[in-house]
Amino acid sequence: MATGPLFMTKKEINNNIEKFYKLSIQVSLNGLSFCIVDTIANTIKHFKRLNFSKELSPYEMQKELKQLFGESKIEDYSITEVVVIHRNNLFSLVPKPLFDKAELANYLKFNVKILANDLVEYDEIDSYDLVNVYVPFVNINNYIYDLFGEFEFMHHGTIMVQSLLNSHSNGNEPICYVHIADKQMDITVLAQKQLLFFNSFQYITKEDFIYYLLFTLEQLKLNTENIKLRLFGAVDMGDELYNIAYEYIQHISIFIPPSDIYSTEELEKEVVDFTVLNAL
Repeated sequence: MATGPLFMTKKEINNNIEKFYKLSIQVSLNGLSFCIVDTIANTIKHFKRLNFSKELSPYEMQKELKQLFGESKIEDYSITEVVVIHRNNLFSLVPKPLFDKAELANYLKFNVKILANDLVEYDEIDSYDLVNVYVPFVNINNYIYDLFGEFEFMHHGTIMVQSLLNSHSNGNEPICYVHIADKQMDITVLAQKQLLFFNSFQYITKEDFIYYLLFTLEQLKLNTENIKLRLFGAVDMGDELYNIAYEYIQHISIFIPPSDIYSTEELEKEVVDFTVLNAL
């Protein structure tokens, strides 16, 4: 997946600069999205999502991002902080006591196809003794660095797991959360503030969707008659994904994540991506 050398370091923006606009960007081979927030007024100024009709290469994705930035006139904003979210299946969660940063590629080689020259990075999931090891899109990082200078980047699974754990109640019964976006589904199963399972699957049909969901529950030995299922993202009551899940799982509902501090100034009915917003 690597597409060139990485010309930046994983550092945060200089905090001595007065923050004005913060930019959160999510990149994947199936689509792009970004959000601009006024950090003084706590207001979402601009949000844009682009879904691709087919899976692109990393270089094709970069061209689409460049065009999207141009159409959205990103240069008109005084961006002082940037976060890039890499959304892909090239990751593995590792318990922190077993983590050794000298062995990054070894954590991936058994379940992810990587090349010898792929860059492997990791995120620490604060307070939960987990480390997410993953392959970022290097060409995107280089492009963003050329535009904005130093920035922060992370994997979408890091944000998903940490945000759901932070908002999850202490109930004893497990809850299965399924986030849906760009023909990709993220399955997170939590119980008692602990992560039981997290993985990401690409699907094409509704039959693919229900197969991955039911297979996951079967492997975890969770009863479909008792499990609570929470769907969120690009899904709503009555659509085909909701309906096919309801055929097998009775306790199903649309999950509405806790409201953020940000208000929307220019947005009307547009829903900001969960990971894009929670990275801000």
